[in-house]
Amino acid sequence: MVGYDPRAQNAAPTHWEAAIAGSAAGLATRAIISPFDVIKIRFQLQIERVSSRRPEGKYCGILQASRSVYTEEGLSAFWKGHVPAQLLSICYGAVQFVSFEFLTEVVHKSTIYDSQTPGVHFVCGGLAACSAAVACQPLDTLRTRFAAQGEPKVYRNLRHAVSTIWRSEGIVTLYRGLSPTLVAAFPYAGLQFFSYNVFKKMLAPSSKAGDSGGNVRSLICGSGAGMVSKTLTYPFDLFKKRLQVGGFEKARVHFGKVRSYSGLIDCMVKIAKEEGLRGFFKGLSPSLLKAALSTGFTFFWYEFFLNVMSTTRERRRRDVSTKDPEEKNRTA
Repeated sequence: MVGYDPRAQNAAPTHWEAAIAGSAAGLATRAIISPFDVIKIRFQLQIERVSSRRPEGKYCGILQASRSVYTEEGLSAFWKGHVPAQLLSICYGAVQFVSFEFLTEVVHKSTIYDSQTPGVHFVCGGLAACSAAVACQPLDTLRTRFAAQGEPKVYRNLRHAVSTIWRSEGIVTLYRGLSPTLVAAFPYAGLQFFSYNVFKKMLAPSSKAGDSGGNVRSLICGSGAGMVSKTLTYPFDLFKKRLQVGGFEKARVHFGKVRSYSGLIDCMVKIAKEEGLRGFFKGLSPSLLKAALSTGFTFFWYEFFLNVMSTTRERRRRDVSTKDPEEKNRTA
């Protein structure tokens, strides 16, 4: 089970183990879901009003958008911004899971609340995500810029992107979209951990059945948790993307229009006026697919790597305990 659990058979993971497992989970998951992320961002950055009768934007469906990106930019376009995205996933996974394990342990030892209740997971998950968001926001902005650029590319590599943004827009640009990120991060991650905890308990095996399907159950519970949390908090993700790409005029090649917003409220009002309330949910379909895969695989890989490290640790302890009597006999 994710989070501090005093009833667990294995010892609680150390901070280093949580950081390694979180980073590895982020790395493995990002490689799988990158194409969905690129498609989602392309939908989010379209300014045109959503129409159920006649699509006005360049992208009007997952399959159509995928064909368009592939035809115009090639297969590699689905992994645009993959380097900053991987750095983001590794950093975010480490900070989030270390913070979550630490916070649930503090709550259990310092308060009257059980660390494995859904409510505790909601609060600790939200706080952990906010910590990770602040630490990783520059990488998130770079990932969005890379995914938004077309051909010819504006940024050659990560170093060129940072230096160009620094000179032309200022280093504060790397923290654009932080306010909607934090507003959305707390409930989004909180709902993820809350839902995962609830689903995991609902699908918990009986004591007679054992736990042979633990990894598959983690994947299923994580996927469900991702879809629930993404649906409820999606507009804030769209606001963040719009703020991050503001002033990035070269994105006009793909989206026709690029808006500059003075802040979160201005962004919300302009989208509502120009694109309607449905504009708040542009890209929701690929985002839900991505969220199901992303959250499912994140929890799957996190628990998988923790189990591997826990098994290795226990094996070493047994080896040491069996060697000690032999060494005593030799010295005697």
